[in-house]
Amino acid sequence: MSPEPRLTEAAYQGPALEADRDFYSALGEDAENRHVVDEFTIPIRSGQAWDVPAGHICRISTVEGPQVGDLNLWNRHDPRERFWASRTRQLQAAHLSTFDRLWSTLPFLRPMATIVGDTLADYGTDAEGGRLHDTLGTRCDPYVSTMLNGVDFDYHCHSNLVRAILPFGLTEFDVHDVLNVFQCTGLNDNDEYFMKTCPARPGDHFEFFAEQDLLAALSTCPGGDLSAPLFGENSDDPVGNCHPLKVTVYALEENLLGDWSEPASPNYRGQHGLTPQTWGSTP
Repeated sequence: MSPEPRLTEAAYQGPALEADRDFYSALGEDAENRHVVDEFTIPIRSGQAWDVPAGHICRISTVEGPQVGDLNLWNRHDPRERFWASRTRQLQAAHLSTFDRLWSTLPFLRPMATIVGDTLADYGTDAEGGRLHDTLGTRCDPYVSTMLNGVDFDYHCHSNLVRAILPFGLTEFDVHDVLNVFQCTGLNDNDEYFMKTCPARPGDHFEFFAEQDLLAALSTCPGGDLSAPLFGENSDDPVGNCHPLKVTVYALEENLLGDWSEPASPNYRGQHGLTPQTWGSTP
């Protein structure tokens, strides 16, 4: 008889990873004490960037049908601080939902946003191991398309994000690994990444609370609901599976925020073992 499987403990643990569930539940559930300050719809195979001030909530919602969106975040005042998908995967999970936090890169390492609403939270894990809101993979891009399909295509998520951030003074080098909102993914028995059809329906939404002033950018993936393969011999143009996504930014009543304040970075002052005498020296 084989032994019962055991749940291996998470490698990263500690109170710094524990969100105040009562506080964030109240933010997500109290729809009456918020008001719209910005709202727009991103067309298919496009991208847009926008501001989300600290203490505001941003909602991404499906409009006409299932659609995957690739999300990037930056600190609005210092784009060197940006969403760190791999560390978020370690600190939170490979697939995110309510109360998970989106963490920033070194040397900042602090929550950029906290998820406060997810109408697909009950999807859980399907029979093939698929889960939603993925940090396992990253954005599709024209380079891999050219490599795998031999086709130049200018509306992959990477390109959509590049065009979206140019008006904000950023470039292709600022685009980074994404949170794949509404995307259903997992790892197969060969430990290979797979994508499944998006289960979202019109009106489903994903909301995050901005822990700092953010610049956000979102691409409506050219794969649409991902029901058709993007790469390989059986791939074809799935434009008929594409739908727009709506973005809404809400301001909250001040009484909801209580004593909330912007998260601070860890107080590391070790300088990596370097001293002024060793800076620039070689071993």
